[in-house]
Amino acid sequence: MMPSMDRLIQNKDELLTENSAMYTPLAERMRPRSLEEFVGQEHLLGKDGLLRDIIASDKLSSMILWGPPGSGKTTIARIIASTTKAHFVEFSAVTSGISDIRRVVKEATDRRTLEGKQTILFVDEIHRFNKAQQDAFLPHIEAGTIILIGATTENPGFEVNAPVLSRARLFRLEQLSDKDIVEILRRAISDKERGLGNLNLAVDDDALGHIAKNANGDARVALTALEIAANSVLTDGTASAISLSMAEKAINKKQLQYDRAGDSHYDIISAFIKSMRGSDPDAAVYYLARMLESGEDPKFIARRMVIFASEDIGNADPHALLVATATVDALNFVGLPEAKITLSQCATYLASAPKSNAAKTAIFEAIADIQNERIEPIPNHLRNAPTTLAKKLGHGKGYKYPHNYPKNYVEETYLPEGLKGKIYYRPTENGYEKTIKERLNSLRKKKV
Repeated sequence: MMPSMDRLIQNKDELLTENSAMYTPLAERMRPRSLEEFVGQEHLLGKDGLLRDIIASDKLSSMILWGPPGSGKTTIARIIASTTKAHFVEFSAVTSGISDIRRVVKEATDRRTLEGKQTILFVDEIHRFNKAQQDAFLPHIEAGTIILIGATTENPGFEVNAPVLSRARLFRLEQLSDKDIVEILRRAISDKERGLGNLNLAVDDDALGHIAKNANGDARVALTALEIAANSVLTDGTASAISLSMAEKAINKKQLQYDRAGDSHYDIISAFIKSMRGSDPDAAVYYLARMLESGEDPKFIARRMVIFASEDIGNADPHALLVATATVDALNFVGLPEAKITLSQCATYLASAPKSNAAKTAIFEAIADIQNERIEPIPNHLRNAPTTLAKKLGHGKGYKYPHNYPKNYVEETYLPEGLKGKIYYRPTENGYEKTIKERLNSLRKKKV
C-alpha cells in the first residue's frame, strides 16, 4: 500500500525539523563510514583484498589511489582516517599550495617528536600539484614524517612525478558497475539515519536502472539524481513514487568521464584508431560518438583520420586519403553539429577499407638507412645539369627519359650504387595494392 501524500509531506517536515544535517547533499551523507558499508572495488577491498588487509592492520605506507570520479577514492581515505591510530590531515591540491605543505610538514614533525605519532596526509586531486609541489613531499616521505595518500582521476604515469610514484604503492580503482550503483541507491532509499528512509518513498525498479545506467559508474552522480527525483515526488501533489519519467528528468544525460588533455582522451582515440585498423566500423563509430558527445575537438579527430588514411590504408585504397582530406574541408565549411555525419562517413569508410601499412613501412625503412648507413652520392645520370659546368661534369649524362620508350618505361638504376636492388615498398595483396604489386613485380623482374 502506497503512503499518502499528506504522510510524505509530514515525514519531510519532520525530517528537516529534527535533523538539519539533511541539508547536506545526499551523496555526502551516504558516504560509507567503514569497509563493511563500502560497495564495489572487490579486488582491493573484498575479503582477500590487499588494501583491505593494509587498512585493517593499520600498516599503512604511502599510496596513490587512481580511479574515475565517484569510484570511492576520497571515501577510502576517510575510512582510513577513522580507523588509523595516526593523525590524519586532508586537503585538496586545487586550493592548497607550497605554504600549506610546509605547515603540514612542520606540524607532522612536531607531532612525531613530541607525541611519537605519525601523520597521514591525504591529497585529493594530487595531479593538480605541479612538479615542484610534488617534489616537496619527497624528503618527508623518505624520512617517515608523513605517509602520503594521493587521489587522482588521471594516469599517475603521466601526472605524478616518478620519484613520488616510486615511493608509493599504486591502487587502481575501477568504475562502479550498474549493480553496485543500484545497491548504493537502495541503501540510500532505506537508510533512516542518513538517507531517505524517513520519507517512506517507493521507487520503480526501472527508475533505479535508468539512474544507474546513466550515472556511468559514478556513485555521486547517481545519488544526486536520486535526491532530485525524491524532491520531485515531494513537490508533486499526486505522485507517490519515484517513476521512470522522474528519473529521466533527474539524469537525462550520461556523465562521461573525459579530459581532453588527460588519460581518457588518449584511451578513446586509441580505441577509435585500433577499431578502424581492425576493420570494425561499428566500434569505430561508437568511439567517434563518445568523443563527440564528450566535447572532443572534431578537428583533432579529423586530423587523426587523415594520418590513418596513409598510415593504415595507403595504396590499398588511394581514395581513403581523398575522403579523409575532404572530411577536413567539410568540417571547416559546415561545422558541428551537421559535420558529425561527415565524420561518421569518413570513419566508417576508413574502417571498411582494405588495409596496408606498406607506405609507412617504406618511409621508415628508408629513413633508417639514411640515419645508419653511409650516404652515397647521387648517381651522375640522375643529377640536375642547369649550368655549363654541371654538364661538363657529366651531370644528367646518359639519363633515359621513360616517356620516350614503349609503355613509358625503361630499365634504369635510380638508387645509389651501394643500395642497388634495395626494396623499401612492398605492396600487399589487399585492395588496389594488389594491382600495384603485380605491376611492380613485373618491372622489378626486368631489372634483375
